Amino acid sequence: MSNFDTTTPNTLDRNQADGSTQNLKEEVSRAGGELKHRAGETLRASTDCASDKIEEAANAAKDVVSETAKHLGSRAHEQQEAGADFIGRFADDIRKAARAFENDVPFAARGIESAADYVHEASEKIQNGSFRDLLDGAGDFARRQPAAFLGLSALAGFAAVRFLRASGEQRAPSSSPSSQRHE
Repeated sequence: MSNFDTTTPNTLDRNQADGSTQNLKEEVSRAGGELKHRAGETLRASTDCASDKIEEAANAAKDVVSETAKHLGSRAHEQQEAGADFIGRFADDIRKAARAFENDVPFAARGIESAADYVHEASEKIQNGSFRDLLDGAGDFARRQPAAFLGLSALAGFAAVRFLRASGEQRAPSSSPSSQRHE
């Protein structure tokens, strides 16, 4: 009997251990599946959230770029208007110079008048915003009348220097009287 008593409990223990091991494997397998499912859901939620944030940032960046482009366009238009006005006045000055040459050197007067016409057309093209047309027209004018183009370029340089000096002088006196009043 002593042999029987020692072998019976060992067989029972082995059967219980095999059953609980199988149950443990199934529970671990279910827990792993659940963990995998939850991790997938969390990843999808994180991806959706990140995608939304990226889209919001992209829209904000588009808004900033759009607003900046509008501002720069407005500033460029203002500068374009001022440049066209200056060039128009310059064309008028060239016409006055052409009239001064009419009696003495009619040939030069015609060339100067032609240059004034070109400058006036350029101011209109600048006014209307066709910069490409302006460049094309300058090339055509330079090919048709190279001497007039060279002379016009020199006159434009002198006018630009005069304009820049006048702009600088206008700013300087405005600060001096205010400082003299405070003394």
